[in-house]
Amino acid sequence: MTTASAVRPSLNIRSLLPLASVSLFVGTAMSLSMPFMALFITDELRAGPAALGVFMFASPMAGLVIGTLLGRWSDSRAIRRNLLVAGGAAGTAGFAVFTVVREYWLLLIVSITLLAIAGSVLSQMFAYAHQFMERTNAGKAPFAVSILRTVLSLAWVGGPPLGAVIVSKASFEGLFIASAAFYLAVALVTVRLPELGVTHTATEDNIERGALRRQMSLAIVGFVLLQGGSALGVNAMPLFITDVLHGSPGDAGLVLGLCAALEIPLILWFGTLATKYDQHLIILLGASVALAYQGIMLATTAVWQIAAAQVLSAIVISAVMGVGITYFQSLAPDRPGFASTMYGNTLTLGVMVAGPLLGVAQEFGYRTAYAMALGLSILGIIALLLGRTRVRPRSAVAPTVR
Repeated sequence: MTTASAVRPSLNIRSLLPLASVSLFVGTAMSLSMPFMALFITDELRAGPAALGVFMFASPMAGLVIGTLLGRWSDSRAIRRNLLVAGGAAGTAGFAVFTVVREYWLLLIVSITLLAIAGSVLSQMFAYAHQFMERTNAGKAPFAVSILRTVLSLAWVGGPPLGAVIVSKASFEGLFIASAAFYLAVALVTVRLPELGVTHTATEDNIERGALRRQMSLAIVGFVLLQGGSALGVNAMPLFITDVLHGSPGDAGLVLGLCAALEIPLILWFGTLATKYDQHLIILLGASVALAYQGIMLATTAVWQIAAAQVLSAIVISAVMGVGITYFQSLAPDRPGFASTMYGNTLTLGVMVAGPLLGVAQEFGYRTAYAMALGLSILGIIALLLGRTRVRPRSAVAPTVR
């Protein structure tokens, strides 16, 4: 075993290439399969509304539970690299089963086991990046995470259109083969990464520990509400454009694609700011922009107005979700797996909150989705304000590298 100080590679793009590749591969695999999963379940498995609901609820819930357990486990043992490899292998095996099996209950079991394990790859990747940067150039950690987050956004820009082409040309079998191949690439890349070991930190006093727990709890509540509002707005967008403003599905696609494209430079910019300024303040400012965006959406009367407002939406997503990963990691620097998983769980829970609210909007009009999103954002900002507790930075003892 060697001390971390003996192994200190310089910060450069080449050192981040393996993790950037993982971000690209797992992001592409997810963006290929996730948008078409409901269609696959209804068309290929002949599942009714109740069975579809069970599948779409059980899968993210299993991912949340398994991801949390693996996140805690990875912080106490030198296994983070091995968990990345296992997640890639689980995704490969899971989608291989989806390629050949058309039995609902068997695929549900695969989804809540193998695919749930595969879902932990993103959190473990960001945790690995944090741990790697802490021993190379800790001050640049937020920017490095922003690079990985940008690559993930790029994957989601191209993944769904590519998935649509694959389904039309090679059906769902081709789609799941492609997803399995990308997860296999994740396993092959991560098996060559070094195991970083376990980070040990000095013991904090009870007051500081309690303040950090309170801040983390309120951050989780705040992010669930903010991400729920964002997810509700995104899910309602195509329906709002077509049913309320009488636009076309193509208009909706262009608007959503415009937002995704604007996010890419903004995520990098906010990542740079996060290395210099208070991350909590950046997130609060981004969340405040959400109030303006949702207020504009309540008053829009034309598709072009929605397109113009996507600048604000991209700012919100880039500030809150881009900087959010490193913000959570800063709240528990000695537990990057736990912190990254908690951030990922806020997105899962936010999507689960948005689902029933979209049903309410269907009943009362899709414009009301943005009124509810506005309410969620206000509550989220309040939670973050309550969690603004200043604590002393914790000094870390040099970890070991195996």
